[in-house]
Amino acid sequence: MKKLYIYILRSFIGTFIFTFFVAIFILLMQFLWTYLDDLVGKGLGFDVLGKLIFYTSITFVPMAMPLAILLSSLMCFGNLGEYYELVAMKASGISVWKIMRPLLIFSIIMSLTAFIFSNNVLPVATLKSKTLLRDVRKQKMSFDIPEGMFYKGIDGYTIRVNKKGADGTSLYDVMIYDHTEHQGNIKVTTADSATIALSPSQKEIVFTLYDGYNYNEVVDDNHYRQKRPFEKMKFAKQYVTFDISDFDLTQTDENALKGHQSMLNISQLNVAIDSLKRDTEERQQSYNISFVNRFQHFSSRDVENKAKGKYHDDDTISVFRWPLIDNFVEREQRSIINSACSSTRNISDNIDLNITDFKRQDTNLRKHQQVLHEKFSLSIACLLFFFIGAPLGAIIRKGGLGLPIVISVVFFVIYYIITITSQRIAIAGDIPVFLGVWLSSIILLPIGIFLTTKATTDSSILDGESWKKTINNIFKRNKKDTTL
Repeated sequence: MKKLYIYILRSFIGTFIFTFFVAIFILLMQFLWTYLDDLVGKGLGFDVLGKLIFYTSITFVPMAMPLAILLSSLMCFGNLGEYYELVAMKASGISVWKIMRPLLIFSIIMSLTAFIFSNNVLPVATLKSKTLLRDVRKQKMSFDIPEGMFYKGIDGYTIRVNKKGADGTSLYDVMIYDHTEHQGNIKVTTADSATIALSPSQKEIVFTLYDGYNYNEVVDDNHYRQKRPFEKMKFAKQYVTFDISDFDLTQTDENALKGHQSMLNISQLNVAIDSLKRDTEERQQSYNISFVNRFQHFSSRDVENKAKGKYHDDDTISVFRWPLIDNFVEREQRSIINSACSSTRNISDNIDLNITDFKRQDTNLRKHQQVLHEKFSLSIACLLFFFIGAPLGAIIRKGGLGLPIVISVVFFVIYYIITITSQRIAIAGDIPVFLGVWLSSIILLPIGIFLTTKATTDSSILDGESWKKTINNIFKRNKKDTTL
């Protein structure tokens, strides 16, 4: 049995590693394609791209691991069935449960690993990935002036170069518009040629201009709009320096993003959830007290007006009624009505504002609860996919990369769609967060139990020959009924 278990584990683990990294690669390619415009043309070094790819790949593990377990278990048992190794094991008196035992132990270990990873590694990787991606997206395009086009990459300047030399540092027919004073094109510099070089600090780029002119409109004169004074200066050589420190990658402080729910572990999430619940309750109680006090103020004012004779004896004092305005002149009546309408609008706007704020707090609380449940749902998903893939491979008896991949993708897409949809509904508050996170697992659980039962009882429910025989029998019966 030991040699048999080693043989099964070798065939399973090899396939698992292969499918796991293939899934990571596919998800990473999707990520790079999504953010391609934010990455290209910014002069990012291999160290920055390497860190971004590494941390982003780690964040894809929760999606790649269940898919890898599903596909590898299906392929492993499919190969055993296709080459009649599974039949030989059964003929030797070894049940399917015993054959699945080493892989089940391995899947349990992977589930525990997934839980530890999701709780300890994933928050750190998510923090670094999101921070680095945010810095990359904020970074300006690299300094590269195109030929025959106006380049506006440097704040306050517009540069046009008619032609660039083959050495990459020579420029010809150069125009530089200075907009630093925000008064239009009042300063223009032209040159027949120029060379560019970085300063020793690498923070500035120096243009050395040759044989050109400086044009300047004088706008500090009192009557410049009528006189239009103009200055023109010729030069043989001139230096123009531009600050390019904005083109460097600025690193955001990670502490600014540490409070996000996806970057917290279980203990931190529990603390954050308790704090959010307590803050929400205190906020609601404070608002309720202030709302009641406001109407109590209206009620006390009604009582005072009653005592002053502004109300008749048959008038009902109510916190929702304003004083009778018949005792006032028309101008005062308009003022009272306008004041009442304005006060009502302010109260209504305050209510709407607080309702929106309470909804935002509830949504934030539900997001924290969702991430907390996801820490556990990942581990359970790994086990569920094993109990779907292993018996399904034993039933269909087909290995390779054809049918198993199709079936695995179908199951995983169904699982992913249900998960995303139910979680969004839960975040909106239409269903409990627990149900939103665990709905996909609840649906897959009976499927796994059904397939495992069929596999252990040697069912041919998904066997192609049995389906073919069943269909032929149905057609034969229909043919006989038609003849009669």
